Amino acid sequence: MNHEVIKVCGMRDADNIRAVEALGVNWLGLIFWPRSSRYVAAPPAYLPTKAKRVGVFVDADIDDIRSTAETYSLDIIQLHGSETPEFVSQLRSSCGDSIAIIKAFNIATSADLEQTKCYEDNIDYFLFDTKGKSVGGNGEKFDWSVLADYDGKTPFLLSGGIGPDDAERVKTFSHPRCIGIDLNSRFESAPGLKDSILIKQFLDSLDN
Repeated sequence: MNHEVIKVCGMRDADNIRAVEALGVNWLGLIFWPRSSRYVAAPPAYLPTKAKRVGVFVDADIDDIRSTAETYSLDIIQLHGSETPEFVSQLRSSCGDSIAIIKAFNIATSADLEQTKCYEDNIDYFLFDTKGKSVGGNGEKFDWSVLADYDGKTPFLLSGGIGPDDAERVKTFSHPRCIGIDLNSRFESAPGLKDSILIKQFLDSLDN
């Protein structure tokens, strides 16, 4: 598995952000969906300076996304709702090319991969998550073997219930377009509060 990108999502607390960033994590995600238990309502006192800042949105207005991206100096916008390819094009025109865009997809079977094809030309990264009750952060895995049928050109991150005991499983997963993993709910002591010791142990296991 290529560990080019380690993303930790659902960050909110300033000290926690600082601690997780210090582990060498590449991307840190802030969730701007009001219905999320990890919702960021106001800028924390510390935002990452080394890790890239990812803002997660679910069917938000373009003006709201652009305004939030400016307020938080986001490097990446992650769309986790039912945003259309047309919406993505309008968003890119509004925010400019300096911000990368991730489109998340909930995957259960290889048939779910078909929905990615119409996004190929205007998305920088895909994120493959588990189909669940919520749009993300369900803490459940999907069958990664279905990704063998993904033959698109867009690089992707593997998400969905990756936990502290999954290092070997992650290490043995292989796909030419997979650039990294997304960690969230299974590394938490409470919603929005990550256990940095657990994350460090996991990252050390990946390297061994």
